[in-house]
Amino acid sequence: MDAVTYPDGTVVDFIDQNVVPLRIPSDDRLAAEFNVKWTPTLVTLDPSGKEHHRTLGFLKPEELIASVLLGIGKSRFETGKFETAVESFDKIIGAHPKSGSAPEAIFLRGVSLFKSTHDPKPLKAAYEKLAAEYPDNEWTGRAYPYRLLE
Repeated sequence: MDAVTYPDGTVVDFIDQNVVPLRIPSDDRLAAEFNVKWTPTLVTLDPSGKEHHRTLGFLKPEELIASVLLGIGKSRFETGKFETAVESFDKIIGAHPKSGSAPEAIFLRGVSLFKSTHDPKPLKAAYEKLAAEYPDNEWTGRAYPYRLLE
């Protein structure tokens, strides 16, 4: 990713504005601690050091940004910050709808809205969007039961 993704101006700006990057050699003690077996491996941690998302292998610039946004959103989701999680998922859905992260963002957006409001409508809306835009995606299958909600 050093030749294509990391030097991309959009990636540089995004990283500078949104995360604290740490690059470690694959033979470093931290690589072993985080079970890094292949490079590149990107691990999204919360401020306490708990892992919330991981990607493995090369990512194009637009995929890297979407994946990091997904990691940020998942960190917020998993720590109960549902409203700010929705903001991260909305950025993926709006700016990176063709990315590999978009279907999971749609699913987690629906779940985040449900958890913050206890209204099941966002779950059904998530399924409907997934079924319409990503009919064969695994996240559509995971949302399948939501089609039955009223």
